Amino acid sequence: MSTPLYQLKAEFFKTLGHPARIRVLELLSEREHAVAEMLPEIGIEPAHLSQQLAVLRRMNLVVTRKEGSTVYYSLTSPHVAELLRVARTILSGVLAGQAELLADLRGGQGEAKPHPGAGL
Repeated sequence: MSTPLYQLKAEFFKTLGHPARIRVLELLSEREHAVAEMLPEIGIEPAHLSQQLAVLRRMNLVVTRKEGSTVYYSLTSPHVAELLRVARTILSGVLAGQAELLADLRGGQGEAKPHPGAGL
């Protein structure tokens, strides 16, 4: 029996559920990078970055190319970069909505106003 698509999607999104992996994919959306180039941008230990890159490789989100002793990583598909752009758009909308709500709360809008003659 094959795995249902919704379960595969859930596993895919779990793979994206780590900040270091998202940052790697963001960097690779710009261009291919060597591990040494990514380290200062991601701010984690080399061994931890290697683990995160291995997870992305297992999910076929990134591929490697070796040049001498340097290993370069790139995205397997431009759709990964597109997904990150769509996620940014969604989050921008969510945060804008939250900012509006916060402004409304700070302005006192939406609060129950006393009825005229209340408290008499």
